Amino acid sequence: MNQKITILDLPFINTTQEKFNQELVKRLQKKLNTFIVTANPEIAVYAHDNPAYKQLIQQADYITPDGIGIVKASQMLNKPLTERITGFDTLTSLLEIANNHSLKIYLLGAKPEIIQQTVQNIQQKYTNLQLVGYNDGYFTDKQPIVADIKEKQPNIVAVALGYPKQEEFIARNRNISDAVWIGVGGSFDVLSGKVKRAPKIFQDLHLEWFYRFATHPTRLKRIKVLPRFIKLVKKEQH
Repeated sequence: MNQKITILDLPFINTTQEKFNQELVKRLQKKLNTFIVTANPEIAVYAHDNPAYKQLIQQADYITPDGIGIVKASQMLNKPLTERITGFDTLTSLLEIANNHSLKIYLLGAKPEIIQQTVQNIQQKYTNLQLVGYNDGYFTDKQPIVADIKEKQPNIVAVALGYPKQEEFIARNRNISDAVWIGVGGSFDVLSGKVKRAPKIFQDLHLEWFYRFATHPTRLKRIKVLPRFIKLVKKEQH
């Protein structure tokens, strides 16, 4: 896991999802405090424009290439990444690991009805993990949540507040529990069943972004960042 590919000053891990999962199992067994950033082109551009945020996520233990745009950028730089490692796939892998080893998990983020449904679906599917706490993302005072996490001492904390909030929350509070802390963006929307993940054919063709746009045209603003991302990467080539 030592090999990293740097894109826009962000050191992305260069491995497979399977090997990364094995690494996470080891870290969970040793109770090593771990911070995972799942970075797509949007996050890379935001970090480029916001040095404080960039510095914060550079301190993460792992930055994963979440999005085919990151993989394509690595190819442009002649430093090809092995494969895309998405936040959603990493989260579901962590749920499986927690289920296999009866680990404690804490969920934070999303709308109240989304988190409720996510909790219900997880408890139905992963009957052996311990879901020790959860909270929606619409809180004004984080202290009760921080106190709750500190008391429960989960092995895994999945934070779905969207960037930059989720990474800021993790960076400031990861010291309260020696857990695997991961920012998971909109993953609870998918786990709850509210948003359907792209069919496998779209995933295999690396067209998940197109499927998401076609089914949710409001995402246009997010897709608009891609040309700028490519432009910044091209600059890095010279």
